[in-house]
Amino acid sequence: MLTLGAGTLGAAALLAACSGGGRPAAPATLAAARPGTLQACQDLAARAALPGTVYTQVVAMPAGNVTVGNTAMAAPAHCLVQGRMNERTSPVDGQRYAIGFEMRLPVAWNGRFFYQANGGLDGVVIPALGGIGGGGPRSSALEMGFAVISSDAGHAGSMGPRFGLDPQARLDYGYNAVAQLTPMAKNLIAKAYGRPPDRSYFGGCSNGGRHAMVAAVRSAGDYDGILAGDPGYNLPKAAVAQLYGAQQYASVASAQTPAGLPDLQSAFTPAELQLVSERVLARCDALDGLADGIVSDVKACQTRFNIATDVPTCAAGTRDGQCLSAPQKNALAKVFAGARDSAGAPLYSSFPFDAGIGGSNWRDWKFNSSQSRDTGAVGFIFATPPLADRPQGLPFALGFDMDRDAPRIQATSGVFGESALSFMTPPDAANLSALRDRGGRMIVYHGTSDPVFSSDDTAAWYERVQAANGGDASAFARYFPVPGMNHCAGGPATDQFDMLSALVDWVEQGHAPASVTASARGAGTPNANPEVPASWSPQRTRPLCPYPQVAAYTGGDTEKAGSFTCRQPG
Repeated sequence: MLTLGAGTLGAAALLAACSGGGRPAAPATLAAARPGTLQACQDLAARAALPGTVYTQVVAMPAGNVTVGNTAMAAPAHCLVQGRMNERTSPVDGQRYAIGFEMRLPVAWNGRFFYQANGGLDGVVIPALGGIGGGGPRSSALEMGFAVISSDAGHAGSMGPRFGLDPQARLDYGYNAVAQLTPMAKNLIAKAYGRPPDRSYFGGCSNGGRHAMVAAVRSAGDYDGILAGDPGYNLPKAAVAQLYGAQQYASVASAQTPAGLPDLQSAFTPAELQLVSERVLARCDALDGLADGIVSDVKACQTRFNIATDVPTCAAGTRDGQCLSAPQKNALAKVFAGARDSAGAPLYSSFPFDAGIGGSNWRDWKFNSSQSRDTGAVGFIFATPPLADRPQGLPFALGFDMDRDAPRIQATSGVFGESALSFMTPPDAANLSALRDRGGRMIVYHGTSDPVFSSDDTAAWYERVQAANGGDASAFARYFPVPGMNHCAGGPATDQFDMLSALVDWVEQGHAPASVTASARGAGTPNANPEVPASWSPQRTRPLCPYPQVAAYTGGDTEKAGSFTCRQPG
């Protein structure tokens, strides 16, 4: 059976919590972290022993490079600790589970702890370096002197999404791994340096951004600063929206796969999507005072650009990249308006039309992941009970019923006592009072061309946070849209930036970020972004502005951030 899942304040408390106009008072600045030096490494397993925790490796590492994917990142001399927690055999699926982790503890410590939340379905302990935000980062939290932890969130990647058959593994993935690892990590730091961290930070992008959003509410007492990038904080809804999108693309696919299914790649050619990008720029690029290939005022663009009238309509049978057919326009319009059930009720947020629609990352998420990663996630992890008996892949996406099946993400059943919307999303997401009241700060950033997690959704969340704080939450929480950026990186964007340093400066020095400078990674730069237009300077810089402000050109070198200012739109 499926089930779908007051008090009063005294005058003194009101005065303490609020300032003029009913707005909460600005939180006090927390004391700056004090540096320290590593005191122990090889014997840490004995010093930091805890019930249920096994340290499988503790070794001193010299300064050098650590490879993450295809990128070599510089790392200082540090102590590497690897292990696992809460090892068990599931009574539901008979599989072995544990929360795997690694910590890197620098010899020269800045007195801070960083929880590196990883992306996707987790399942892999990625090297604990600590992301600072954006694409092609020039540094890492570890290189800055943070002690950093990374985790697989309680399951092995070799299982794929099938870990969702185990109720506890679902909870570990959603929030419990963070709850278990945080005190263990702080204990390890205390034994390694002779004292606990002065300041603690939490950061990640994509699902890591979701982890950060959850931590901002569930773990507010444990972290002083939260950095959430492209946060899929409504991830189950976004995954359903991906299946909805696959259905729309299938309706206009012009070719079939060898298996006789619609080939989603044939729904839109790269040239056709680039045409949409060009037409968005034609309508919206100059809204900020300069036609430079970047739409800064994304919100205004949504009322200005109309795919029905601003993109040429093809004559029957024409497919030359210079127009779209009426059915193609209709399919894109439905996807960007947001997934809906047959009654028109929204299942997820709208997406903003933006120049990054022509990016390869946009295409990959929409046409590939929607029939692979998202079908597995919905079928095994987010649906209750799991839809494990259905064929996976594109047949699952095309057969997913938005009326019958979508409500399963908010259902409970039998041993599955929490719905996906309970264990995956932050409870009362706009209520950041616990973080605010202890002096914590939060920075959120989101690419406006993110194809899988909508920046509209993040903007709407921030507007709710504003409303919950007398109309202005900027004293402790700020949201920075990244124009043109796809999912966490890439796209025609200035996507290289350091949000972590801005967050530390805000938490420990009280310097609220009025803007953050971002760079393009053009041809010839380290970790170049191939989607930076050739017409841009490879070193172009732009200010990222706190929402709702947008970057406006004020005169001078069009490739330099100093020629722009952050202002209110309109």
